[in-house]
Amino acid sequence: MTATTPATDALVSTQWVADHLNDPSIRLVESDEDILLYDMGHIPGAVKIDWTADLQDTVVRDFINQEQVAALLSRNGISNDTTIVVYGDRNNWWAAYAYWFFKLNGHENLKIMDGGRAKWEAEGRAYTREVPQYAAASYMPGTYRPELRAFRDDVLAFIDYTSGGRGQNPRGPLVDVRSPQEYSGELTHMPAYPQEGALRGGHIPNARNIPWAKAVAEDGTFKPISELRALYEGEGVTPDKDVIAYCRIGERSSHTWFVLHELLGYKNVRNYDGSWTEWGNVVRVPIEK
Repeated sequence: MTATTPATDALVSTQWVADHLNDPSIRLVESDEDILLYDMGHIPGAVKIDWTADLQDTVVRDFINQEQVAALLSRNGISNDTTIVVYGDRNNWWAAYAYWFFKLNGHENLKIMDGGRAKWEAEGRAYTREVPQYAAASYMPGTYRPELRAFRDDVLAFIDYTSGGRGQNPRGPLVDVRSPQEYSGELTHMPAYPQEGALRGGHIPNARNIPWAKAVAEDGTFKPISELRALYEGEGVTPDKDVIAYCRIGERSSHTWFVLHELLGYKNVRNYDGSWTEWGNVVRVPIEK
């Protein structure tokens, strides 16, 4: 756990997970960028949820609907009362994305394993290749929470670029969690990745650049609450304001959303999962460099 108490109990340690491996009320979920990692070895009892194959609609660029979410959770032995504990690679980017997605769809009992796969491995804890088989559970669709998600038009209104506005009266801070090179427009993708996915580089007007990695310690765990609070408040991102976070496709911004909403207790934080892949390709939206 972090050095001081987060606003919720949404963060648990690797030891906590190890102590609850046989708890039937808990379901471990692994969600990774590298989809091969689970098959190479995963925490005993964990199920795999692939952010592309399992969470995305196959026709429309959007998520699966709530009935499909219920079916996904049911076939993984997850009921409405089950506590889902997510973890993964890349400092829990995709774990945070899955967490945010399930919260968006109304699942209440959610946690992230602090440090993800990297910390579990560093501690020499056991992996298995055995894929668990769980009986299907009964799952009723939860209450959808639209206040956790932002769309392109929401962002345009947020930065005052609708109805003739030109950004004079933004509603609050945008947090661009990408690298400084992406923020400046030098890159259109993360450093060391192929540069694809957007026609234009830069950032959304009024966005502060607070890279997601500033919230993470060397071992992949989240930094102490006091340091996180100082990081965001020092950039004018304070608990009294509405906040929208974005990155390139929504996974890094889910990580920052988790910090702000779940650890620091900010009430009004939305994740713009369309992010720069959408914004950098849309006609007639403003950018800055």
